[in-house]
Amino acid sequence: MSLMTQWEDMVSVFNNDAQAQQKFWTDYYLQEKGIYEKLLDQPGEVYSGTVQELADKFGMDVVLFGGFLDGINDSLKEKNPVDTIEADSQVTIDVDLEKLYYNMVAAKAEWLYELPQWNNILSEEKRKELYKAQKRSMTIVKGKKIGRNEPCPCGSGKKYKHCCGR
Repeated sequence: MSLMTQWEDMVSVFNNDAQAQQKFWTDYYLQEKGIYEKLLDQPGEVYSGTVQELADKFGMDVVLFGGFLDGINDSLKEKNPVDTIEADSQVTIDVDLEKLYYNMVAAKAEWLYELPQWNNILSEEKRKELYKAQKRSMTIVKGKKIGRNEPCPCGSGKKYKHCCGR
């Protein structure tokens, strides 16, 4: 059974128990924060090995580490096949730091994108730029509304109300 399946099963166990769910996520987020602190302390380092070896290196249960790999996968220079990995699968963690910061903002993970380690990695201007870019990407801009008596944009020459506006 893949680690992702085990992770999903582990997470779904808490769906009906809010208190247990809260405790699980609080514990997980603390461990996750610890890993990110280690990764950001050594920003250029590439970590390779089996999932079990890396889980042991970062002091995390292998199934929880599988969930961590799923979360960081979009921020890696080369993605790992997280859907099929098992404890003995070889993985590489080579972080694209700008993508990581951007994705942390997208996840609304303030406890991660406000870590003090970012001060030594990205300038304040760059962090503001990435923050604004992520927020802008979530803004929906509607186009100009077509009036019912205006010419139809399909090019038929008819009024919008008699053509595509029906």
